[in-house]
Amino acid sequence: MSRRKAKIAILDFHGTLCERDCFAAFADFKEFDPYLISSDYDRFPAPVDGIVVPGGFSYGDYIRPGAMARTASITRALVEESQKGTPIIGICNGFQILCEIRLLPGVLLKNRDGRFICREVNLNVASRRNPFLRHVEQGVLRVPIAHKYGQYYASPETLNKLKARDQIALRYCDADGRATDESNPNGSAEHIAGVTNKAGNVLGMMPHPERRSLPWSAGHDGRLMWESLIAFREFACAAG
Repeated sequence: MSRRKAKIAILDFHGTLCERDCFAAFADFKEFDPYLISSDYDRFPAPVDGIVVPGGFSYGDYIRPGAMARTASITRALVEESQKGTPIIGICNGFQILCEIRLLPGVLLKNRDGRFICREVNLNVASRRNPFLRHVEQGVLRVPIAHKYGQYYASPETLNKLKARDQIALRYCDADGRATDESNPNGSAEHIAGVTNKAGNVLGMMPHPERRSLPWSAGHDGRLMWESLIAFREFACAAG
């Protein structure tokens, strides 16, 4: 008897731009059954095997990026799913939203030089305690960024806790995996490009893995993260 496909909910806030890219990335796998869901809904249709909060400019980035999204109807259900252990990934504006609703620590500030940045970056896989990176064997991933508010900031106390709890998932680095000033595109503290919650099931990251996931993409390193989720689910089902 074949195992059912994993239901992947892809949130669509007003102003979200990358939901179709994320949908295409997951739809390219036979193991996933992705669907788009408006942020106007107040719950996710069961079952929910994974949730994606895509990039874009939710609510026009009014007040600050991600701030108004926390008032959306779906937010409470998103928090509830996180507490159930559902794998959740927030990408770019999705990362900002997850920080605004306090599913992740820290904030995303304007880039160090105050300008929008769109280019390729290298990412050191600093922690594999989340489903999207647990089975990624490659130490350095190369994917693009596209943001103006991507400088990760947290208090020194919070940063120490993140390091102690192994919550720093991704760091900007050079091609050899070294964190240098030149490899940090936006001035993020500790070169942080992605963090997780304490439980490890929620991941936020500024770079866009979905843009390096399809056969015609310039690269395929982002695809490794979706393959990791497949492996994570297979191990979880086998254990259950």
